Amino acid sequence: MENFRLHRVPLKSGESIDDFMEGRLSLIQSARGYRFSIDALLLSEFVTARQGDIVVDLGAGCGIVGLMLLASRRIGHVLCVEIQAGLADRAVRNAMLNGFEKKMSVIIGDMRHQPLSDSVADVVVCNPPYRPVRSGRINPDREKAIARHEIMVSLKDILAAASKILKPKGRLAMVYPAERLAELMVRMRSYELEPKRMRVHYPGPEGEGKLVFVEAVRGGRGGLKILPPLMDQGGYSISIST
Repeated sequence: MENFRLHRVPLKSGESIDDFMEGRLSLIQSARGYRFSIDALLLSEFVTARQGDIVVDLGAGCGIVGLMLLASRRIGHVLCVEIQAGLADRAVRNAMLNGFEKKMSVIIGDMRHQPLSDSVADVVVCNPPYRPVRSGRINPDREKAIARHEIMVSLKDILAAASKILKPKGRLAMVYPAERLAELMVRMRSYELEPKRMRVHYPGPEGEGKLVFVEAVRGGRGGLKILPPLMDQGGYSISIST
């Protein structure tokens, strides 16, 4: 990481920097609070993003998915929507840290009261909370709890927002628990989002699929392509440099 960028975007108390893509991308995160998982990296690899696309990341966290796309694809711009001010602040600083401040915008907003215009996006990506509010223990850390449980947003809210934001034939890419795949598929179709591509992630060769990556097209025709399985971490690793 170039020294002038670290000087221009200093770390705050309790934060660390993680390096990706052989040092080509660095991300500020909380050292002990909420940290994104490998799911976000795999989602950025899965989504179909073409040259010049406008990408909206719903629930963007620290901006990892959008920044991975900017670092690896020739997309036009990323619009991040994040309800938690602390995570939105990290997303802004991460864009500056990696030299993408002119290619990535961050909005502190609630997707249930959509801050973006209709039909603005070619692509919507979302790594949502996986757990219903009444399932499992709610983490006492508020930032972690909102990211993991459907406290502030539900699957219905996400799909409603994505359907409004997407242009006709625009693409929504999501990662979701495999055990909730049927619910995801049914609800996608109820918002005119037709599932077109799917990939299942397996933590090991003998275990059950744990996650599904699904890409749907707004107003698309029927026909689902199931891609080869994804094993382990898909070749990604994380190193903490600061």
